[in-house]
Amino acid sequence: MTIAVHVENLGKRYKIGTAPQSRGNYNTLRDTIANTFSRQKRLEAKKPDNIIWAVKDISFDVEQGQVLGIIGHNGAGKSTLLKLLSRVVEPTEGMMQLRGRVGSLLEVGTGFHPELTGRENLYLNGAILGMHRAEIDRKFDEIVAFSEVEKFIDTPVKRYSSGMYLRLAFAVAAHLEPEILVVDEVLAVGDAEFQRKCIGKMNDVAEAGRTVLFVSHNMSAVLRLTDESIVLEKGKMIMRAPSAEAVDYYLSAGHARAGEKIWDEADIPVTAAPFSPRAIRIVDNRGNVVETIRSTEEFTLEFEYQLDQPITGLRIGIYLYSARGEPVFTSFDTDDPKMFNTHTERKAGQYISRCVIPPDMLNTGRYTLGVNASSYRIRRYFAEERTLEFNVDPAGAPGMHWSEPRIGTIRPRLDWKIEKVD
Repeated sequence: MTIAVHVENLGKRYKIGTAPQSRGNYNTLRDTIANTFSRQKRLEAKKPDNIIWAVKDISFDVEQGQVLGIIGHNGAGKSTLLKLLSRVVEPTEGMMQLRGRVGSLLEVGTGFHPELTGRENLYLNGAILGMHRAEIDRKFDEIVAFSEVEKFIDTPVKRYSSGMYLRLAFAVAAHLEPEILVVDEVLAVGDAEFQRKCIGKMNDVAEAGRTVLFVSHNMSAVLRLTDESIVLEKGKMIMRAPSAEAVDYYLSAGHARAGEKIWDEADIPVTAAPFSPRAIRIVDNRGNVVETIRSTEEFTLEFEYQLDQPITGLRIGIYLYSARGEPVFTSFDTDDPKMFNTHTERKAGQYISRCVIPPDMLNTGRYTLGVNASSYRIRRYFAEERTLEFNVDPAGAPGMHWSEPRIGTIRPRLDWKIEKVD
């Protein structure tokens, strides 16, 4: 296969905390001498505290026609990497080779002028993105139809809603036809229906055999559009793997993996007082704290906490999500009216709220647990969306005698009956 993108030891370094001197300002002789000595001292100290590597030592190849996902938390270096590949900024070190015309969707709407009409901005933005006028003429009707702003195409865009503005901007960018397309988080525009339309368009681009580098925090889009992804962390590439594996790693990175999380005092916000979380843990039916439970066995979620003062109406909640962020269920320790009436006020002291998850409920996979401590419509004391993660082993679950995977986050053992009626 032909290599469309070759990156070798690529790095980009920035200085922070120093502003460039204006050309209109001139140093005195005393300033120049002082700056010279100061610069010499910094070199001798060899402590580049004002230097940050946004991207460091990144190497990878992308084959022609491949769609590669790039994922990572905020500040991981994703956008910097795409700017380097788009030649928006120059690298500090390393090299890159790109074979073919490069189109970049780094920021939707770049180049739009509020005083110009939608029609005029379509031509202006298309030119900025590298399209020739003849190409824009040929695709004009298709772009406008995709944007769904036909009635307002001759209206100045300063009168557009933010949704209309973004629809037209994405429509222009989405109709580029480069050999290499660099996309940075542009699918989160418009309403849900338009987002689905955008993802469908990106899927068409991928199926057309173009090389695509795709950055997004939408893991469903990454899984749908890409077969392989790289994971960035603090400017370095720490993994390249099939997208499902890379996404699971990204979603679980930085979270507890041993079946228990214990909060330090420094991790508890002062606004949580008088509530203080102490620990949360996964306990199997033998009383062991575990990270992996069997689908066919019940297990217990324990949330330990401290109250420094009495709290009226307190409820402790858990939120269960699949590894890819889909909600599975929410439950509170006072959902039962009897529990609500019994625990109207919780006095100062140490507590454990326990919740038993029945057997034959969860499907195989990795799950994320969030917690919440609040008084309904009065105050939220503490909340953490991604607190603990655990695995579910499907051994012995319904249907395991077939090797096919079961769709969904639950795998219930339902009571079926088969009756012959003639």
